Amino acid sequence: MTLTRHMTHTTIGLAGAALLTLAVSAQARELSVSTVLSDAFPWGQAAEKWAELVEERSEGELTLRVYPNSQLVSGDQTREFSAMRSGLIDAAVGSTINWSPQVPALNLFSLPFFIPDEAAVDAITGGEAGEMVFEAIESRGVVPLAWGENGFRQVSNSRGPITEPDDLDGLKIRVVGSPLFQDTFNALGADPTQMSWTDAQPALTTGAVDGQENPLSVFDVARIDQVGQAHLTLWNYMNDPLIFAVNQQVWQTLSEEQQTLLRETALEAGEWETAMTREQESERLAAIQERGVTVTELTDAQYQAFADATQSVYEKWAPRIGEPLVEAAQAAIDAR
Repeated sequence: MTLTRHMTHTTIGLAGAALLTLAVSAQARELSVSTVLSDAFPWGQAAEKWAELVEERSEGELTLRVYPNSQLVSGDQTREFSAMRSGLIDAAVGSTINWSPQVPALNLFSLPFFIPDEAAVDAITGGEAGEMVFEAIESRGVVPLAWGENGFRQVSNSRGPITEPDDLDGLKIRVVGSPLFQDTFNALGADPTQMSWTDAQPALTTGAVDGQENPLSVFDVARIDQVGQAHLTLWNYMNDPLIFAVNQQVWQTLSEEQQTLLRETALEAGEWETAMTREQESERLAAIQERGVTVTELTDAQYQAFADATQSVYEKWAPRIGEPLVEAAQAAIDAR
C-alpha cells in the first residue's frame, strides 16, 4: 500500500513537472529582428548584442532571432519599416535613412552639413528633438526603444580627391533610395544613382558608378577600396543613427516585464555599439590608409563651401521634416 501510494505520488509529481515544462514552453516567444548588415559590421553586432542580452536575462522565455542582410525584405532595405509596421517583421535595428521614406522626421539626420559632430548627434538624440522623432515613429505603428549608431557618412570615388563641390561635377555616385540624397548630390553637380547595397559593389567594380558614400565602418569591413575606390573624403556631411524598434501590435502582446526587458536591453546594446563604433573610427581610418587609399580631410572653409552649395536642399527639406523639429535640433546643437 505504501509502495503504491509512493508510486502514485511520484507519477503525479512527474506529470506535474511535465505540465509545467509544457506551460513554460508554451509561454516562450521568439521575435524576428531585421537588420541590413551582418555581424561583420557594428550595425549587425548591435542586433546580435540585443539578442544576446535578451536571451541571457529572459532565461529562454523571450528570444530574438536576427535576420541580417535585409533577408526579410528580399534585399530591399527601404521596405524594412513598412514590413515591420505591417507585422511581417517583429522588430528591427534600422537606419534612419532607410526608414525616412515612411517617417519624414527621420530626414532630419540627412540634412546636408547640418550635424557637425558626435556631440551634436548626442544632443539631438538625447533631448527634445530625439523625443519628437520617437513620437513620429510611434505614430506610424512602430515602438522605438533606443538609439544606436551607423556614423557619419563619407564620400569615396575612383577618379580623384574631392575637396570642393566642383570635384563632384558629373560623378556618378551610388546613393540609397531617399529623395533627399538625390537632391543633395544634384545640388553638388553629381549624378546620383539609387541602388541597393547588394547592387552597389558590382556597379563600383565595373565602373558603372564612380563613387559611393558610407560610414568608415562600412568602407573598411566591405573593403570598398578593392572595388576601385582609391579616394576617400572625410566630410561628415550627414549622420545615420540606428534605431531599435518593435512592431506596435507585437509590443502590446508582451507582458510589462517583457517590454521592460526589451527596452532596457535595447538601450544597453545601443550604448555599447555606439561607444564601440566611435572607438574604432581612428583604427579603421589608419587601416584604410595603409591599404593605399588617399584620404582627404576638409578644412573649415572647404566644409563651409559644401554647406553653402547645399543650402537650397536645407531650405526645401526643413519644412517637409517639420520646422519645430528642425528648430529643436538646431537649439540642441547650439547648446551642446
